Amino acid sequence: MSRLETALTKLLDIEHPVLLAPMGGNSGGAMASAVTEAGGLGIIGGGYGDRAQLAAEIDRAGNTRVGIGFITWAIEDKPEIVSVALERKPAALFLSFGDHKPYVEAIKRAGVLLICQVQSLSQAIDAIESGADVIVAQGQEAGGHGATVRGTISLVPAIADRAGDIPVVAAGGIADGRGLAAALMLGASGILMGTRFCAAEEALWHPDMKAGVVAASGDSTIRTSVFDLLRGPEWPAPFDGRAIRNDAASRWHGNEAALRADLDAERAAYAEADKRGDLGTKVVWAGEGVDLIHDVQPAGDIVRQTVDEAIAMLTDKKTYELSGAT
Repeated sequence: MSRLETALTKLLDIEHPVLLAPMGGNSGGAMASAVTEAGGLGIIGGGYGDRAQLAAEIDRAGNTRVGIGFITWAIEDKPEIVSVALERKPAALFLSFGDHKPYVEAIKRAGVLLICQVQSLSQAIDAIESGADVIVAQGQEAGGHGATVRGTISLVPAIADRAGDIPVVAAGGIADGRGLAAALMLGASGILMGTRFCAAEEALWHPDMKAGVVAASGDSTIRTSVFDLLRGPEWPAPFDGRAIRNDAASRWHGNEAALRADLDAERAAYAEADKRGDLGTKVVWAGEGVDLIHDVQPAGDIVRQTVDEAIAMLTDKKTYELSGAT
């Protein structure tokens, strides 16, 4: 298999410029390990900082070199979770959705690389100036949590122009080799994929949720705060989430005041639907690139196929064939 050597692969000492998004409740140790073993970098989703859950997923990764990611605003009242993560000597610590600066000194002291995900140029400049080793430029097309600020295709080159020698990673709407090739042309050194790995065999999601991702269209996704209101905890502005539109989203999006008026009862109903696996109510996070996902595959195959497609695009477009495309 050919390689795409970039500033990111050199810094992280990986073979391929493909990172697994640290999706809480989905990017577990098994999937992170599989991505790393395929030549990318798997990152375990530490989410809201549940210590027992994080320890279990780190153990599942075994001796494989992986990163760990957190929702930054959610760990403000439990900063010790960062120390717990650093004790495991991860390949990198990934912080997003909040102020990363309180953790920079400890991360640097531990000799761990800091990856900061941002949603705007101003956030990127702040991360650059405060010591981030890698910047993830997340466009509003991304699945799961983010912000309706900038699109990937304009945000990536804007940040790359300001980042100097700091590798920039593109995220948002990328689900195949075309996205990787495009990201490199925009000045990125690699990509971070979340939605594509939601349909990986090793993902923690239930098979019905993976099937929902395969069947969905980007046209059917919606950015909304409804699911965070229903599930809890409510996220701070400006963050919301992109998910597949379902009955719950259609009922409550744009009608959040009525939802808040009966929030306890609606949260209880959501919790019951969640237990039943009722996808008419339960959230399935997915980005606009979901159209490009045609099957559930092993995570390692996703990495290799993405890189092979990108290399074909970059070296000889005439011979490029994309599985599932017409």
